[in-house]
Amino acid sequence: MNASDKRRARRFPMQLPVMVRADEKDDAETTTRTINISSNGIYFEFGSDMNPGSSLEFVLTLPEQITRGGPVKIKCIGKVIRVDRGGGSTGVAATIERYEFQR
Repeated sequence: MNASDKRRARRFPMQLPVMVRADEKDDAETTTRTINISSNGIYFEFGSDMNPGSSLEFVLTLPEQITRGGPVKIKCIGKVIRVDRGGGSTGVAATIERYEFQR
C-alpha cells in the first residue's frame, strides 16, 4: 500500500504562506509555504527536524484569488504524521485536527 492509498481526502497542490509553531510551549514561529493541502491535512517543507506524533500549530493564509475578497487567516492545530528527511530540507505531513478563522 502506498501513501496515496492511506489518504482520506484529495490533496491539492497549493503554495500558500504558512506560519508554523512546532511546539505549543515555544513562541518561535517559522514562515514557509505549503506544498499541498487537503480538507484534513497539510504538507510543507520545514527547516528543522520534527517528530511524528508531535503537536503543532500553524496559520494558513488564503490569498484574495481564493477568497475573492481580502486575505483570510486560518489558525490550525494538528499533529505531525510523517516526516520526509533528505535533500537539505524536511518534508512534513500533518493533520488538521481543529481550526478557527482569525480576523
